[in-house]
Amino acid sequence: MAGIIGKKIGMSSIFNANGEIVSVTVIQAGPCKVVSVRTKEKDGYEALQLGFGEKKEKNIIKPILGQYKKGNLTPSAVLKEFDFSNAGEFKVGDEVKVDLFQENEKIKVRGKSKGKGFQGVMRRHGFGGVGGTTHGQSDRLRAPGSIGASSYPSRVFKGQRMAGRMGYENVTVSNLRVVKIMAEENIILVKGAVPGAINSYVELIKK
Repeated sequence: MAGIIGKKIGMSSIFNANGEIVSVTVIQAGPCKVVSVRTKEKDGYEALQLGFGEKKEKNIIKPILGQYKKGNLTPSAVLKEFDFSNAGEFKVGDEVKVDLFQENEKIKVRGKSKGKGFQGVMRRHGFGGVGGTTHGQSDRLRAPGSIGASSYPSRVFKGQRMAGRMGYENVTVSNLRVVKIMAEENIILVKGAVPGAINSYVELIKK
């Protein structure tokens, strides 16, 4: 479950060794600073807290800011914890880079899906709408229709599919193959699409 934090740059396509075109997502993966080390002796498990990017001190709560100052580190934009079986080999201030992964390796990518805002039932749940397109029904085309029973139970059931906020949820995509690693630029190319908008932060996790 070792991993690293990255930023989604966008999508592109490259040719593989067989001359076939492959769609890839370009991710800037690290370098991530080790902010804290979790050990079995002290915490009961082994893990690393990794920081990626930079953030102003005024935008960080004092307990977290004190953690950075204790390690003499610059506050990071993102702070995540990953399981590392060899966490004891690291110390605060070390860097975890994209060479953590290997080409053709299968990984998981976790991120926030694109936010769609407040959406109706047709876009959010695929409803077909009610009424026809003529005979005075034009104000009901995209309506959800009846949402509850009459005298009994006289309420709307929990979980009823209705309009509401769509997107911006945690999404994990598994079995994505690493196509190419460009260690000098801290770039990793992953086959297929990963969740999130351009410039959003993602977590790359070893399977």
